[in-house]
Amino acid sequence: QVQLVESGGGLVQAGGSLRLSCAASGRTFINFVMGWFRQAPGKEREFVAAISRTGLSAYYTDPVKGRFTISRDNTKNTVYLQMNSLNPEDTATYYCAAAFAVGLTTIFRSSREYGYWGQGTQVTVSS
Repeated sequence: QVQLVESGGGLVQAGGSLRLSCAASGRTFINFVMGWFRQAPGKEREFVAAISRTGLSAYYTDPVKGRFTISRDNTKNTVYLQMNSLNPEDTATYYCAAAFAVGLTTIFRSSREYGYWGQGTQVTVSS
């Protein structure tokens, strides 16, 4: 089992920044691809970003490219999502997820690949 706990959400004005954190426990963190997803009210959960086991590879959905940065610290069992230039369309509950992987540069974009999920943290961007 992997337990994931997100933090760092909140209310921010458009153009502002937030950094989300996700602390993992229970299994060997470096064995997992880590991802961030988000779900806005009335919409399906969508992929935001993912990072490989070693942090050497990362992938972003187009709407956040150039604004969001995913990173991980394998010594702290934590993955981060730095969010800059936030806009109201970024308002959602953000979820951290973990997927076991063998490859060091493997990235998963589908939520079906992720077996472990956090409880979510709310991000609200006001205009």
